[in-house]
Amino acid sequence: MLLALATACGSVRAPVTADEFTERAREVTEHWRGSAEREPWIAGFVPLRNLTLELDWGHTPRWVGRSMINSAWKLEIELPAEAPAPAKLHWADGGTLSVPVLAATAAYAGLSKPKSFVDEECPAKGCRPLRVIAVARGEATMPSSRGDVRVPTWDFTVKGVPEPFRRVAVDPAAMGGPPRPLDDGTQEVSTYEVPTPTELRLSYLHGTCDTTYGSRVHETPEAVVVDVDVRHDDGVESCTAMGKTDQIGVTLREPLGRRVVLDSSSGVPLLSQSGIHLVEFQNYDPRRS
Repeated sequence: MLLALATACGSVRAPVTADEFTERAREVTEHWRGSAEREPWIAGFVPLRNLTLELDWGHTPRWVGRSMINSAWKLEIELPAEAPAPAKLHWADGGTLSVPVLAATAAYAGLSKPKSFVDEECPAKGCRPLRVIAVARGEATMPSSRGDVRVPTWDFTVKGVPEPFRRVAVDPAAMGGPPRPLDDGTQEVSTYEVPTPTELRLSYLHGTCDTTYGSRVHETPEAVVVDVDVRHDDGVESCTAMGKTDQIGVTLREPLGRRVVLDSSSGVPLLSQSGIHLVEFQNYDPRRS
């Protein structure tokens, strides 16, 4: 919604010439090449979701949400304090990574850590203790910078809740963090598809009174920087505050291969066919969730 509002009555940023785009693309690639987030993004494990996995709220009692907000946890069992053996993560492209696994006690500490705010101290109306009565090892699928991956979890059973609370068991110290946007920039291109090895199909957001004049691309051996030339139509006297998503193609000189696709406006990497936008991670790091 914030991205839509930012672009609703005009282009994401002021129009730039081809030379200015090339200059910006070089800045983006230089920043990415020297970024501390680059290596974990392409070869490590960068989670793109909270480490406490979402419950199926449609089948969860209403009091559970209130109790979670108020951190009303009550441990009624003794948790294993010894860390299990490392786990191996597997990605669809054949990549693997060995990662350390937390003990159940450490995972529970992450699950039950106090929130930054409290509505009402429990017990209160609609709030009751989250009584942890069992724990077991499990697995779950979560999005990462390298695509969806199966990760080990600790699954905590709470009395009166039909499904367990699941906490990713990978040690956060072994994870990478999400890349930050340059200049607090708005993300213009949201995602992409690869119809052929040398063609990208870009999805981008713009205002309903904008005109698209084409796409631009800057290639290096490590990255592909993309941009859409969107400009506000000065002939329109009034414009409704609405955003619109469109697609546009761009042709590469060389096959994309394993190169990272970067948005020129924000400088952040793009995820193929994904609704996850890294610009939304400016003040959020899943490792601390």
